[in-house]
Amino acid sequence: MDISVVVPLYNEEESLPELHAWITRVMAENGFSYEIIFCNDGSTDDSMRVIRELAKDDEHVHCVSFSRNYGKSPALNEGFKRAQGDVVITMDADLQDSPDEIPELYRMITEDGYDLVSGWKQKRYDPLSKTIPTKLFNATARKVSGIKNLHDFNCGLKAYKKAVVKHIEVYGDMHRYIPYLAKNAGYKKIGEKVVHHQARKYGTTKFGLDRFVNGYLDLATLWFQSKFGIKPMHIFGLLGSLMFFIGFLATLTVLTLKIVSMCSADYHFYVTNSVYFYLSLAAMVMGLQFFLTGFIGELITRNSPERNKYGIGEEW
Repeated sequence: MDISVVVPLYNEEESLPELHAWITRVMAENGFSYEIIFCNDGSTDDSMRVIRELAKDDEHVHCVSFSRNYGKSPALNEGFKRAQGDVVITMDADLQDSPDEIPELYRMITEDGYDLVSGWKQKRYDPLSKTIPTKLFNATARKVSGIKNLHDFNCGLKAYKKAVVKHIEVYGDMHRYIPYLAKNAGYKKIGEKVVHHQARKYGTTKFGLDRFVNGYLDLATLWFQSKFGIKPMHIFGLLGSLMFFIGFLATLTVLTLKIVSMCSADYHFYVTNSVYFYLSLAAMVMGLQFFLTGFIGELITRNSPERNKYGIGEEW
């Protein structure tokens, strides 16, 4: 099979027939063998009824439906599990992503050799309250991830080699960072294509401003996991040792002042009156806590079933 189109959706009953007809036309014009996997994220409207009607007349249509709303990332993850095409295309169900982009995305994967191609909605039809935070978010994501050539990490229109989607796990709200997940899995040939962004035709957006706050927290989590996920002692042990060393220096200062006081008849130094005394206590306790956190993290990591799971590129 050439292409699997994975479409996560939540309450998009009005747009589904038009999206299906559009995808079908593009596939027929280009002679692709394909499947369309609708991932229903617990819709409360008639989305499932519409999908069932589409499936009756089209054997290319498949569906996985959640019993309740879990989020876009779990929907994509389930779609990736079921995708059989050599190239996997993801797009949103709100008709803001154009299926006419599919042939070029497919070519970039199959001919140009990209592992992942992300769309860039260079001209957007969103309000400033959404576009300005998006630009700040993408600038931060580029800096942290090291993927300098992407302008729109969160674009729903993306293309992947089949191997990529089979070797990454999308969970929580990590769909925003799929390029970063792919890079961490060893798929580093990541490209970008300017795509057409259409104004929403039906309904309203399902995402609020809280996604930007959650997005930064998820980015911090992903960065920490990629750097120290299997070696937590490297960060906590370092911080613990540093704090303990600061506490040790403060203790030496307190002892020195006390000795000087004892040797001088006119100088009366009380340990508990010195800021260094409390600094030494706090720093040494915090250092011990950091060190023990790293040690416990190492014990957990060593007993994790994922501790020796590595991506194998080739084997002879």
